[in-house]
Amino acid sequence: MGSAPAGTGRSRLDSIDLLRGLVMVIMALDHTRGYFLNALGVNPVDLTQTNPALFLTRWITHYCAPTFVFLAGTGAFLYGSHGNTKRQLSWFLFSRGVWLVLLDLTVIHWAWSFNFDYHELGGGIIWVIGAAMVVMAGLVYLPTSAVTTLGIALVAFHNLADGKNAEAMHLPNWLWTIFHINGKFELPASIFAPDWLPEHLQIAKFGSAYALLPWLGVMASGYGLGAIFLSDRATRRRELLGLGIALTLLFVALRFSNAYGDPVPVPEKPTQEIKPGTQPGPWSKQDTTTNTVLSFINCQKYPPSLLYVLMTIGPGIILLALFDRDTGPIGRFFVVFGRVPLFFYLLHIPLIHGLAALLDYERFGRTVLLSNGQVFQNKHPEADWYTSVGYGVSLPLVYAIWIGIILILYPLCWWFAGVKRRHREGWLSYL
Repeated sequence: MGSAPAGTGRSRLDSIDLLRGLVMVIMALDHTRGYFLNALGVNPVDLTQTNPALFLTRWITHYCAPTFVFLAGTGAFLYGSHGNTKRQLSWFLFSRGVWLVLLDLTVIHWAWSFNFDYHELGGGIIWVIGAAMVVMAGLVYLPTSAVTTLGIALVAFHNLADGKNAEAMHLPNWLWTIFHINGKFELPASIFAPDWLPEHLQIAKFGSAYALLPWLGVMASGYGLGAIFLSDRATRRRELLGLGIALTLLFVALRFSNAYGDPVPVPEKPTQEIKPGTQPGPWSKQDTTTNTVLSFINCQKYPPSLLYVLMTIGPGIILLALFDRDTGPIGRFFVVFGRVPLFFYLLHIPLIHGLAALLDYERFGRTVLLSNGQVFQNKHPEADWYTSVGYGVSLPLVYAIWIGIILILYPLCWWFAGVKRRHREGWLSYL
């Protein structure tokens, strides 16, 4: 979504774009589930509520965000290594980063909610990619080894700050919220909610589930990986495979120890008891072997823990090695999506959202999805009504709808990929 061009050799482009396209298709499954599944109020990774099929439907999509962010860093390195100066790379990252932040807080905000009320804004994955790119615009002037070291350090050690508040870190609350924790903070009314603005455009709060520091670490680490792609195919495949296997084994060892890398869930209230298996965190033995395995792979995404990153990036790098060959027809199908990631993202959310609203009209004669967004869990303003009418469809039907959505989007993405291939206008690189 936020990647720079990933090189000039066809095999290099195909291996990166194939992986990116694959996880984009998987991402659409998660969003289809969020709008369509008849499991209102069920947390799919809560082992006391879920089942293996629902858990894995959610869990497999954990690979999407880290791959997007990691490959954005890799693409940035390759962009800078093929005839572009540091200044050109820095400007590209800065301008594209600002563009992504603006898109996320305007167009994408509307696509999720079909609502122009901006009273409370939440930054999503596009926001954090954009914000990380803005920071990377300055970091690229450093040696690649320094950027990589910083990235690895942020990923490896940000969990040391788990449980600490802004006061303990001697930072303003708004800055610590953006950097490391999930939550919202008040914005100055005089700046973001002046009286002359229409009420629906006055912004009072901002927050994000995507903390900047760990995701910046993922992007900077991906930047360092780009150097491997300058080697010949045999060398880079060997190095990618070895690195991917090493990171995956490191995940297994650290996870098994339960010593570090995934924070212990903290109760919202002192009297609250958190039952094992209800939230991501250290794994524990469950009532069945299957649930014990699910507990082992149930790592924290918000913010992304060290173990979450190892669990997702390790196998992703292995796939980069395996995909570094002639792709074949199935591979070329996914490559199409990987070459126009932002275009795909901007289309798939309103398409899924709109189809869910149409299904409501067909089944119930009404919908509130045209103004209130997703229905998942129990946070929707009219959750009680949706529960009473038996909202949503079964999980197998969710998969069928997801496949249909991908087939609808494929010709549009194929067309736009052709436009980008035939035309080299600078503005096209921002889509």
